[in-house]
Amino acid sequence: MIFITAKFRVRPEDADRWPQIAADFTEATRAEPGCLWFDWSRSLDDPTEYVLVEAFRDDDAGAAHVRSAHFREAQRTLPPHLAETPRIVNTTLPQQDWSRLGEMAVPDGD
Repeated sequence: MIFITAKFRVRPEDADRWPQIAADFTEATRAEPGCLWFDWSRSLDDPTEYVLVEAFRDDDAGAAHVRSAHFREAQRTLPPHLAETPRIVNTTLPQQDWSRLGEMAVPDGD
């Protein structure tokens, strides 16, 4: 899978509305057949920073995402609400889902 984490620093006047500003893009991306997940979180330390954690099935799914009409629309509509260019970590992993964090395992309750 392609695993991506991106940090978006949003203009302070748009920070509270960012989920609504990015809603159409988020919904359309989640509907892509190759999208495994596409989840936003707001920083606990900086209310103008949002972190996007996303994953796509494979290179073809990732390429389809960046070629999509909704991605092109987001390239046009989202930057005016940003304070800086987003930062990204992008890697390919040999798995298709989340792994368990063994160091914090929760007993099954058996």
